[in-house]
Order: sequence, then C-alpha cells, then structure tokens
Amino acid sequence: MKKIVILISGRGSNLEAILQANILKAGQAQVVQVICNRPEALGIDIAKKYQIPVTIIDHTSFSARNLYDEALLEKTLSFAPDLVVLAGYMRILSGPFVSQFFGKLINIHPSLLPSFPGLNTHAAALKTGVKWHGATVHFVTKDLDVGPIIIQGIVPVLPNDTESSLAARVFEVEHQIYPQAIEWYIREQLVLELGNVRVDPARQQFFMLPPTP
Repeated sequence: MKKIVILISGRGSNLEAILQANILKAGQAQVVQVICNRPEALGIDIAKKYQIPVTIIDHTSFSARNLYDEALLEKTLSFAPDLVVLAGYMRILSGPFVSQFFGKLINIHPSLLPSFPGLNTHAAALKTGVKWHGATVHFVTKDLDVGPIIIQGIVPVLPNDTESSLAARVFEVEHQIYPQAIEWYIREQLVLELGNVRVDPARQQFFMLPPTP
C-alpha cells in the first residue's frame, strides 16, 4: 500500500476531497499523516474527522526560516511517504525539501498554469478578461508554479463573476482533478518525459464544469 503525506495550511477542502477518493477507499493508498503549519487551521478538524493523524509544526514558533524548513523535512521523511501532497499549503518549500521528494511531490494551483502563477489568481483572471479559468495539478520543482503539469480543470468566467463566485467554481473542479491526479500517481500511470507528464495509458486530462445557470 502506498503511503501519502498531506501538507495543509487552511480550511482543508481539497484535503477532504482527497480523503473521499476512490483510490483510498479501494485500499491501494493510505494517508498516513497530515502536517499543518497553522494550529488554528480548519483542515485539522477535517483530518480528525477521518481519523488521520495530524502533526502541527507552527512556523511562527521557529526563530529562523531554515529551522522550520529542517523540521518539516525531518518530520515528513519520518513517514517514508510514496507521495507528498500539498493541499492548500501556503508556504514556499525549501530547496532541500523539493530535491528530497522530487517526482513524488505534487501541488494544486488555482489557475490554468502557466497563466497567473502566485497569489490572487481569481482577481488576475477577472482583471485580464480571460473567458476560461481553472486549476492545475503539477509536480513541484524549485521554481514556483512551473512544474510539469499533470491535469487541469477549466471553468467559464461569467460576465457577472466576482472573485468569490469564480473561486467557488474553481474549487468544484479542484475537488475533481486532485483525487484523479493522485489516483494516476498511485496506479503508476504518470510518466515524466523531458519535463512533461504523460498519463499512461492516455486518458482525458481536462475536466470542465458547465456554466452556472
């Protein structure tokens, strides 16, 4: 059985979607630990609801950034994970952490990368007037939000959208594509070739939600 460690910082909506995934229900993988850097994060309660052990490593309790980074790496390594999943983890990982888990470290980003890396993606989408927006699951590299893309989900940008309404629609598609990406990984159906990801056997890699009436 493959072991998964999930890193969170916030409310845990993607965490819950992952914990409900078919690949976990089938017994082919197990989330062995959730690690959170914020003691007040709502996602901690989500993990407890599913009886997943939680480790809290409060980044504010460390006197230097590198000390936190070292503690996070040591703790994550202690679980010997086959896959490390970032589910709303809001800190940039250190170079040693990324190097240690390269090829088995994935993240979800709320835009159709390479468009709108970084923060405030929904505001950027509305400001630029794009007609389609969405989310991307990708492998993590040392450069922010540019790792090989595994799967993307797209949603329409509607004329009356606000940041919150667009974000809600993107969340819906995130909750579809992240469990799918994890399933492909656990089933060893992802192949990295020259910096790109191939799903083997080839599968539909785009999820699209219809416009809201």
